[in-house]
Amino acid sequence: MAQVSIIMGSKSDLPVMEEAITILKSFSISVEVDIVSAHRTPEKMMDYGTFAHERGIQVIIAGAGGAAHLPGMVASLSPLPVIGVPIKSSNSIDGWDSVLSILQMPGGVPVATVALNGAKNAGILAAQIIGAQNQKVQQLIIEYKKSLKTQVLESSKSLKK
Repeated sequence: MAQVSIIMGSKSDLPVMEEAITILKSFSISVEVDIVSAHRTPEKMMDYGTFAHERGIQVIIAGAGGAAHLPGMVASLSPLPVIGVPIKSSNSIDGWDSVLSILQMPGGVPVATVALNGAKNAGILAAQIIGAQNQKVQQLIIEYKKSLKTQVLESSKSLKK
């Protein structure tokens, strides 16, 4: 059973969203991936947002470009935490429309928003949410963060040579 659901408005969003899939799998977190368009498949989106928690999903990551309604609409329907990934797409205004559409949610309908094309950070945030209750995942996140520190220190050493 998947713990995190990664959805996107169209298949063209997949190259960005792959980073979330990859990082979640590195933390041994099971994922499901689907295309759910807020505008082209509203019935599917309504069903998805309403019942994802009943299927055992713990966190939803929703990527969208352009008008980027998917994360907010799913958040309006679901009791689960939703992380929005604004995507710079062919129909976006340099990605700013996507950022603002996901970021500027009304009170009562929160969507955690990561950077433009920031699916990797969305995956890490989803893992941290799960890690708050799962010690194994939390330990993997601790190790990951230590590896980031090591990488920076090694880069610093190599720069000074």
